[in-house]
This record gives sequence, structure tokens and C-alpha cells, in this order.
Amino acid sequence: MMLYANRAVLITGGLGFIGSNLARRIADLGARVTVVDSLIPDYGGNRFNLAGYEGRVCVDIADVRDPYSMRALVQGQDVIFNLAGQVSHIDSMTDPLTDLEINARSQLSILEACRYENPSVKIVYAGTRQQYGKPRYLPLDEDHLQAPTDVNGVNKLAGEWYHIVYHTAYGLRTTSLRLTNTYGPRQLIKHNRQGFIGWFIRQAVEGQTIQLYGDGRQLRDLTYVDDVVEAFLIAGANDAANGRVYNLGGALPISLYDLACTIVELAGQGDVRLVPWPEERKKIDIGDVYSSYARIEGDLGWRPTMPLREGLGRTLAYYRENLAKYV
Repeated sequence: MMLYANRAVLITGGLGFIGSNLARRIADLGARVTVVDSLIPDYGGNRFNLAGYEGRVCVDIADVRDPYSMRALVQGQDVIFNLAGQVSHIDSMTDPLTDLEINARSQLSILEACRYENPSVKIVYAGTRQQYGKPRYLPLDEDHLQAPTDVNGVNKLAGEWYHIVYHTAYGLRTTSLRLTNTYGPRQLIKHNRQGFIGWFIRQAVEGQTIQLYGDGRQLRDLTYVDDVVEAFLIAGANDAANGRVYNLGGALPISLYDLACTIVELAGQGDVRLVPWPEERKKIDIGDVYSSYARIEGDLGWRPTMPLREGLGRTLAYYRENLAKYV
């Protein structure tokens, strides 16, 4: 981690959930950090996410869809953590062209900017487990067939493979991390279109009912945001990761019902109720799914370390204190 001291680092999507946690951590390591974010409503960007770091992190409000801005921003950077994206699976189905622009075309523009303006930069891209689609076997490994069930998965797959192709064809030092269900402080909780965990947390903090579809027995694995941040930092500092793709799996899978009950227990309020599947969500549900992190552990030494109950407790405490800034 000492490699980041006084290095120039750019984080796209840096006012969002994972990007802001990464920006805070890397600023603490002594890096010169610039975050770029478009602050599109409902996408997760929130200025409060960098509270206390205003003098230590440079914030540039720009859209990764603007190739001219990106050509200027990539210049002089040592490392780029590329987290900008549209992450809602539901939104990708209702507005597929916007998802295409942000998750595919913009990624190509960023890579072209790096190719011409900064070909020596290291780039770590945020992929998603959604690229795999419905599992054919579990746990998912990186060799599993990719067959997305929604537009978001298709476009994220394309964005990832642009990064790998630019490594193979042009020598850019790119790596992709396929994220699982990341949770923790600074996550968007205004609505439920960007994942279930943040929504469950909000409902518990507000003493409301957590609704689960079907029998709630679908298995998922979760990763705490600090563990995810460490994976990005390790990949960004290690050229053994160049041209490689890695899953970031959780320690152990848990059913959605057991997860919801644990959150309610830790919050000390709220309850859990099973409801029938909405048709639009059932069409893109993928059943049980959890990932293997064996490859990244073998290559780079990363594994998740945060116990689930402790991570959920920290997350609940954060939103009890700061709920007004996120709703």
C-alpha cells in the first residue's frame, strides 16, 4: 500500500458508494486523488460521501460519456479506478440505451483516452457477477459461461472485455474485478433499484417491513465495502493482475430470509414478510448464486475478512447517524 503514497489516482464514479470509500482510503495512504462523477440523480453519487475529505480529494463534476473531458482527466494519472456505471438491472431494462451509453460506449471512450493520452496508466475496472447470468454450477468461477439475463449484464460484460482487449491489443495495464453483493456505509438507499442490501438496511433502520419475494431461500454471498476497497488497491498495485479477471466472492453464502432476519435482529426493529414475485423481477431472477474468490486469493492474496454480522452492524450504525443525508 505504500506504493500509493504521492501517486496520482483518478476514480470514476468517485462520489458513489464504492468509489467514495476507495477515495477516502487511498487519500489516507497519501495519494493525490481526483474523483470524477456526474451526480446523475438516483445513480448513487452523493457529495456527503466525501465529508471530511474536502481538502484532500479533488472533485470534478463531469460525465464519462464526454470523451473530451475524459481525455483531459486521464492525463498524468498513475492509476485509474474505473467505477462509473449504471448498476440498476431494472433501469437497464426500462432504459437500455442509457445503460448502453454509460456501461459500454463510455468505457470504450475512457480506454481510447488512455491509449492516446496516457498509455502507461494502470486501470482497474469494476465488473459484476451479473455478467454470468443464471449459474450452471456453484460457486461461480471465472471460467463459467457468461450469459447475462438483463441488459445491464450484457453491457457490463462488453465494458469489461473492452478493457481486456485493450490490454491484449495495445498493452494497457487493465484488470477487472467482478463484484458480488457489496454492502456498507455510503451505499445508495433512496430506492431499491440498485440492489437489495441497502434497501433492507433502510427498512430496518426506519422500523419498516422487509419484503422478500417467494420463499426467500435464494442464496447470496456478500462482501463488505472495505474488503472490496482492499481488492481494488491490491489489483491496482500489482502488475501480476494485468489482463486478468477476478471474482470478489463473499466468505459464505446466506439465504435472503436469514439475511433479512439478521438485519432486523441487529437493528432491534422492523420485521420480515414473504410476498409473491413481481413479474418484471422474476423474469431476471437468477436463483441461488455465489462466487469463488480462489483465483484472486491465489494470484494476489486477497480474501474477504469482515464477518457478516460485524459488517451489518457497522452499516446499520452509519445509517442511524446519517440517514437524513441518504433519503
